[in-house]
Amino acid sequence: MSLPITIVGAGLGGLVLARVLALHGVDVVVYEAETSIDARAQGGLLDLHEYNGQPAIRAAGLWDEFSALVRPNEDAKRVVDQDGTVLFDHPGSTDGDRPEIDRGDLRRMLVDSLPPGTIRWGHKLTLIGVDGDGRRELRFADGSRVSADVLVGADGAWSRVRPLLSDARPGYSGVTFVETTLKDASRRHPAVAALVGDGTLIAPSPGQAVIAHKHADGSLTTYAAVSRSAEWLASVDLDAPDGGRAAVAAAFGEWAPELRTLVTESDGAPILRPIHALPVGISWPRVPGVTLVGDAAHLMSPFAGEGANLALLDGAELARALVESPDDLEAAIAAYERELFPRSETFARASASNLGLFFGEEAPGSVAGMFRRLVS
Repeated sequence: MSLPITIVGAGLGGLVLARVLALHGVDVVVYEAETSIDARAQGGLLDLHEYNGQPAIRAAGLWDEFSALVRPNEDAKRVVDQDGTVLFDHPGSTDGDRPEIDRGDLRRMLVDSLPPGTIRWGHKLTLIGVDGDGRRELRFADGSRVSADVLVGADGAWSRVRPLLSDARPGYSGVTFVETTLKDASRRHPAVAALVGDGTLIAPSPGQAVIAHKHADGSLTTYAAVSRSAEWLASVDLDAPDGGRAAVAAAFGEWAPELRTLVTESDGAPILRPIHALPVGISWPRVPGVTLVGDAAHLMSPFAGEGANLALLDGAELARALVESPDDLEAAIAAYERELFPRSETFARASASNLGLFFGEEAPGSVAGMFRRLVS
């Protein structure tokens, strides 16, 4: 396999793909719109599952490095009602089946594992055309152009590579998150920190929820979620001083003070995150030389906790297929997609179903029951 594999997007799926290919001596280049790994916050904690995320890390030869970054005890889960009454409380562990890692630490580990120069930072893809030899030509915002024999879209929810394969576009799920951050919460907000505990706090109710994570440095990241229409979302003023937070905070006026603090206070600018998803069961006909991994392939809501894990596995599985069939890359990509489609559909259905558990009329009891079944 002499030609380079071209990856658009340095998210988790694209990075694992690049890492495994590089381990096997395959030429690979990653084009990323961000200017560096520090260009933005990377989000909260991520638990790696034994059937997808963990095998991907092992395939990348990074298990020891990953284990050194795992956050002991941060796999703790607590479910409370809107008054703060604890309905489910599972303590953390140092050797759990689903170890927790800071998403930023995981991404940095993958970036650092690649040969220097593999990632071309600051390359925002604007258009895909065809060059004089019939290959895909990638055109970037800085005016540069490159041609690709094998192109992998790892460029997330609003992928510019996906339209080469499918007309499907993400649809609004009806749920919007507002992300807030409290630094040094144990000292500055002790009652709030005590309610969150050592790991993840989930306070669901019909139509809304508060989800908070504790980080190793004592900070708290919160996602205040509300079930609202697309028209409501369009009416939120993102340019307001609070970044639209007040529009969400109003929904939690009768909640326990500690939960309200997680929604109404933030040491950083709040981030509005509408939750979108691709159609469950998305697939596409084989298009020579192009495929997708991660959210570009199967964007789903976060309510099954599978999106990032699937992205990691996608990268590892596509790399494996390409390495095992170096003389027939089309057959390799076809084999990868035959497994990708049903695997993605299974978890997309679970995510859609769990969204109903979190925001349906039976919440919070339905969520507490779900976690009891998971640990039984």
